[in-house]
This record gives sequence, C-alpha cells and structure tokens, in this order.
Amino acid sequence: MRQTPDLSHFWMPFTANKNFKAAPRLLKAAKGMYYTSTDDRQILDGCAGLWCVNAGHGREEITRAMIEQIHMLDYAPGFQMGHPIAFEAAQAVAEFMPNGINKIFFTNSGSESVDTALKIALAYHRANGEPTRSRLIGRERGYHGVGFGGISVGGISPNRKTFSNSLLPQVDHLPHTHNLEHNAYSKGQPAWGAHLADELENIIALHDASTIAAVIVEPIAGSTGVLIPPKGYLERLREITRKHGILLIFDEVITGFGRLGTATASEYFGITPDLITLAKGLSNAAVPVGAVAAQESIYNTIVNGSAGGIELFHGYTYSGHPLSAAAVKATLELYKKAHIFENAKAMSGVFEQAAHALKGFPHVLDIRNLGLVAGVELKPRTGAPGARAAEVFQKCYEQGVLLRYTSDIIAISPPLIINEEQIEHIFNVLGNVLKQVD
Repeated sequence: MRQTPDLSHFWMPFTANKNFKAAPRLLKAAKGMYYTSTDDRQILDGCAGLWCVNAGHGREEITRAMIEQIHMLDYAPGFQMGHPIAFEAAQAVAEFMPNGINKIFFTNSGSESVDTALKIALAYHRANGEPTRSRLIGRERGYHGVGFGGISVGGISPNRKTFSNSLLPQVDHLPHTHNLEHNAYSKGQPAWGAHLADELENIIALHDASTIAAVIVEPIAGSTGVLIPPKGYLERLREITRKHGILLIFDEVITGFGRLGTATASEYFGITPDLITLAKGLSNAAVPVGAVAAQESIYNTIVNGSAGGIELFHGYTYSGHPLSAAAVKATLELYKKAHIFENAKAMSGVFEQAAHALKGFPHVLDIRNLGLVAGVELKPRTGAPGARAAEVFQKCYEQGVLLRYTSDIIAISPPLIINEEQIEHIFNVLGNVLKQVD
C-alpha cells in the first residue's frame, strides 16, 4: 500500500479542502473502466473521470503517441512559428465537426475554449463592420468554465458570487429549461419547454439585435445537474439567432466526442452552430487540451478583414502543444478504430432503462437522461441542501463506484466503452445506497 502523501500543500480545486484532507479519497492507478485506490480497491468509474475519459483509462495507443512525440519534439512556439503535428491535429478535429465548421483554434482547457469563443465572436462582428455587437447572452444554470468570460455568461450562483463585482458588464441570461412539474422522469428530451427559447426574442427587443454578439449554451447542461434540452428548444435558438445575425455558440466541452453516440451534440440534434467549444474527450483527458471549432466564414471574415499582420490578438503559449496535438490525433483515431461512439449509441437504451428503474426509490424526485449521461435528482434534506447527495456519493465510493454530484443531483456519465454488466452494477450500487441513506 502506498503511503499517504503530505496533503497540506495542494490547494484543491472545487473541493471542500478541510473535509477532504480529514478523510481523503486517493486514486493511484487506472485501466479501462476502473480506478485503483491507494487502499488497493477497484473503483468502477461511473463519471469518466470528470466527464472526460471517453475511451476508458490507460489507452496504450494514446500513450505511445505521446511518448514518441515527446522524444521527437517536446515544444515549439506557436506564435509566428509552427510544427506539423498541430496542423494535422486540427485537420483531424475538423473531420469530426459539422459541415462548414473547419477552422480549429487550440486552447488548453474548456474554460479557455469558452473565453476564446467569446473573443472570436466579438472579433468577428468588429471585422464584419458591426462593432456595436458586444453583448453576450448565457443561460441560468449554465456552466462555461472559470475564466472571467465563462463565469460572466455562466449561471451558477456560487461560481459568480465571489467575483460578481468584476464580471463582464454586457451580459444577459436566458431562463433555464428545468421544470419538474412538466418534465419529471422524461426519457430523452422532454416534450415541454421549447417556448422558453422565445425569451431570447424578449432580450433582443430590450437591447436591440445590433448590440448582441453571441448566445452561448450547453446542448446538455452537465455540471448543473444533467439538464436535457426540450424538443425543439435548440432548433428555436438557432432560428432566432440566425434571423438576427447573432452567433450561436454550443459549449460541447462535455457532449463533444461520443457522449450522445455521435461525434458532437450538434450532429445528434442536427443543428449547426457558428462556434463549438471543445475539451475533455478531445484527448481522452490524457493531457490538458481544448479547442474552438469555427465556421469557415467566421475565420475568413476575421483573417481577410485585416489590413495585414496579426488578425486575432489572442492565443496561449501552449496552443497546439506538440504533446497535446499527438494525444488529440491518437484519441480521435482510436474513437474511429475502436468504434467507441457506436458502443455508446448501442448502450444508450440499456443505460436509460437502468437509470429509470430507480423511479420510486427513496428520496428520488426525478431521473433524466440522454445518450450515456443521466441525472438522478434527490429531495434535499431540510436546512441542508446537497448533504444527501454528498452522502450518496461517499457511500457509492465506499462500495466501489465513483459518481458525481452537484447540489442534490447525482450525475452518471461513464466511459463510452461501458458494457451492460457494468451499467447494471452502477445503478444497483446507487439503488442500494439510496435505500441506506436517511
């Protein structure tokens, strides 16, 4: 057994540090569908790490590509210089995107992808002769990372509270689509709620379309509790934004690369936005990397609209890093060769049935799902919101299954290589734990 390290120096992200360090949960290895804890227990990964290990852990194809690349070229600058594999990785990403979305700007995370997409939207309108289009529209209960731009368009109150005096000023928010009265226990997309997209028309009427640059939404809101879009909702957003010359950004950091059994949620829903933010499954989480995929017309407007020199004053030291590019290429090739998306699609029905079998279990208020993602909403304890879900999370971990929770919602989003037996095990453990907690 590996000795527990000194926990005092690492300031952990999005973690109750005092509580964790009093009773740490430490993972030392991973392979396939399983983690190994430091006390040598096998933990079934029911959340693909953080929604990101889509092809399962320890994929040798990705590891080999990264090792070969680091030996050949550890780093090369991406400003005014280039290296071949970054261009090859961009081509590989573009091949997975909807038609017309073929210009790829590399970042290092989903947060950076969001801030990059927002900047591209503003730059596009300026290059297009409409510099007054500077307002950004997000959505309540949206999560778009932790950059100042992402927090500004995001709609999670605790994320915004500490920084509220320093967020971007010209931002509005659409209402969220979650409604238990109308949509509880929906299988797949809820039937009620498409009309909520029409609130965008009210926001446009208030500010005038000539002031609005972009609308950004997650096709499925993951981190705020698996909120599935109502039938017709995303289509209506696309219709309204197109009518008023507003860019539509799909934040696909979670839904990108197979979560719904297709390359993107854009493909699944048959809707082509103007910009798509990517990260997580882009490299199977083997190395940090993100990207923004843009319509060719947006790229051409910005690049060709410049008198010369640098067209977009934006970028990162590690944009298109050789190691990240190698991981991206290997990951996307693996998705194709191993038929990862096809397995996700095949398992979606089994996953849905197993999730909804929890209807009627103690504390369950709602179950919602699409593809290989599900949310189980629990009744909060009086005066202690989130406490019941936290206990469920802990007990599931103790019984060998790792899940996620946010507020009183349990999120399940396993690696896409999952099989029927593993699906059954996840929901059996969750069901048993629900019977154990008060």
